[in-house]
Amino acid sequence: MALVKAVKEGEFLSATLDLTRPFEAGKWQLDNGVSCELTARGVLTVTPPLLSVDSKDIILSSGVHGDETGPIELLQQLVKKIMQGELLPKHRLLLIIGHPEAINAHTRFIDENMNRLFAGINEESNVDRRQANLLMRAVDDFYQNSPLENAERWHLDLHSAIRESAHYTFAVSPYSEKKTRGLALFNFLHHGEIEAMMLSGSASPTFSWYSAHYYGAQALTMELGRVARLGENDLHRLEAFNQAMLALVSKDSLAAYAGDKEVCVYRVTRTLTKQTTDFSFTFPANQANFTYFAEGTVLGQDNGETYVAAEGGESVVFPNPNVALGQRACLLVQKADIELTDQVRAKV
Repeated sequence: MALVKAVKEGEFLSATLDLTRPFEAGKWQLDNGVSCELTARGVLTVTPPLLSVDSKDIILSSGVHGDETGPIELLQQLVKKIMQGELLPKHRLLLIIGHPEAINAHTRFIDENMNRLFAGINEESNVDRRQANLLMRAVDDFYQNSPLENAERWHLDLHSAIRESAHYTFAVSPYSEKKTRGLALFNFLHHGEIEAMMLSGSASPTFSWYSAHYYGAQALTMELGRVARLGENDLHRLEAFNQAMLALVSKDSLAAYAGDKEVCVYRVTRTLTKQTTDFSFTFPANQANFTYFAEGTVLGQDNGETYVAAEGGESVVFPNPNVALGQRACLLVQKADIELTDQVRAKV
């Protein structure tokens, strides 16, 4: 029981990454009554001793991209606090370190970008597809087997940006026809001092989208700082987010935000998809996220089509001309005025 023993002692991360240890499932209860179950490598369910009508089903995932390590360290700290009895959760938690092989290899993925593999069960032709299937099954089991009736569902999928950004922290709200952009989610972003939020207008098979689309979860892909090696992250710059995350899991609900930091909201105007090997941008491949281009500026070309910044100008996010054919080469966004009713909505 070496692997389970290490997780019990709070070493969730090192136990997950030590692939020389064969995986073993395990269940145990802490002295404070918290129940824990390790169902797969890097997949840990935590249930508080008492559930109430306010209890949520919350997924916190990290390491879906293996080189985005700051959030992995934050999740490890969270698990250690729970295992040592320093933090008593109020909600059911599914805590995930998503891609151990890629983390060990210090790379984004092994064969294929795993965060484009959550449309449904994949043919298991590589490790990324096998791992995506494992994670989707874990989400299904967590939400479908909840003892909570009509519980509010959350999924924060934690990442780090691979390039400079005008916003050090920002969130992407996946598109869903369900009500997945509630005011409590927006309040959480304020508490975490997240600088910006993007409202997607079309489906994209990311991990957070899976939970939003299939389960109506309050879901976000969260970009927290810059990519760095394990142990080399500046976690002080993420402390506001970390405190908001700890409060999210240990309090019935977060108080209404009373600070003065505003979240800058963008709507996604377009997604540029790489159609051919001729795809190119007119700006450097390492262009900072949220770089603004004035109306009419030529942004790139592909297959004889020229891309030009739209009326009012557009900012570029996640530019990457080296993606596989058929995948997103960038998002183009514009700042949006919002309506706050029961959901966050961009004004038309």
